[in-house]
Amino acid sequence: MLKKLLLMGVLVFWPSYCYSESIQPYFGTTPNAAAGGNTWIMNNVLPTPPGLDINGVIYNYTIQKDVNDSAKVHVQNENANGTGYIFRETDEWQAGSLGGTEIRKVVPVIPNLARELWGNGSIEVEGNATVEDPNVVYMYKVDPCYDPQFDPNCPGYTVQIPKIETVDIDSIYNSNNEAIEIATTETDSDIYEEDELLEPDEEDEERENMRLEAALAAVDNSEMFANAFAQSQILASMNNAIQMNSYYAANIQGGVYKDSLNLVDKKIEDNKQGLRNGFAQQLLHEQMIQEQYK
Repeated sequence: MLKKLLLMGVLVFWPSYCYSESIQPYFGTTPNAAAGGNTWIMNNVLPTPPGLDINGVIYNYTIQKDVNDSAKVHVQNENANGTGYIFRETDEWQAGSLGGTEIRKVVPVIPNLARELWGNGSIEVEGNATVEDPNVVYMYKVDPCYDPQFDPNCPGYTVQIPKIETVDIDSIYNSNNEAIEIATTETDSDIYEEDELLEPDEEDEERENMRLEAALAAVDNSEMFANAFAQSQILASMNNAIQMNSYYAANIQGGVYKDSLNLVDKKIEDNKQGLRNGFAQQLLHEQMIQEQYK
């Protein structure tokens, strides 16, 4: 019976609109919120995806009371963002109704209300009566496109263009030129003393040559650095290629190579000349060491 009520509730609240075929709202139901008693915390009952709305409440319970008594049973949820209740359904049990009677209800929530509005729930009884075996289930709908950026197929989705910092090429070029100019600018220490003996024309020519040599040296250094960097990159690539390729096993033909040297006699005479040279070098070494202490 409960499954039929759930199916009816889903059909009633099925929306007349839809999104892209790949992104559609989906529906679900919670476990029994009253399984632990007549009060419950909604954060422990409802799932947590964004875009969740409550669209119905299904509940059932059994009333226990005297036939001559009247009672009221409230199934309710507090308003999380204010006072009072966001949902409250009341069943009135008049005198003459029999105890042990079970009631089942499907209560639509129109319009659908976001999960953030639903405070803690409870079953409240007014009068001389009790409820047994309460079962409270919330029906909900989740809209994945609640956040349009969830998927490119969501309405309102915008392509996020990363912010790329612009680089002023002219300023970099000018700063490099200034650095080269500063590096190649002649200082007082760059003027050799012999320049004072040169004639004015010869002095200007000599200074101009020095500037050209400094500029060429800066260019050569840059070129050498670039070449060295390129060579290091090539060597790194070659090393990676060698490491990535597995070595091939090869069988090398070989055998035992017997010693063909035959000694006439097994005694080898000491090299006396070598001993004399070594002794002379040792004496010279000790003499040099002694000289430093005089």
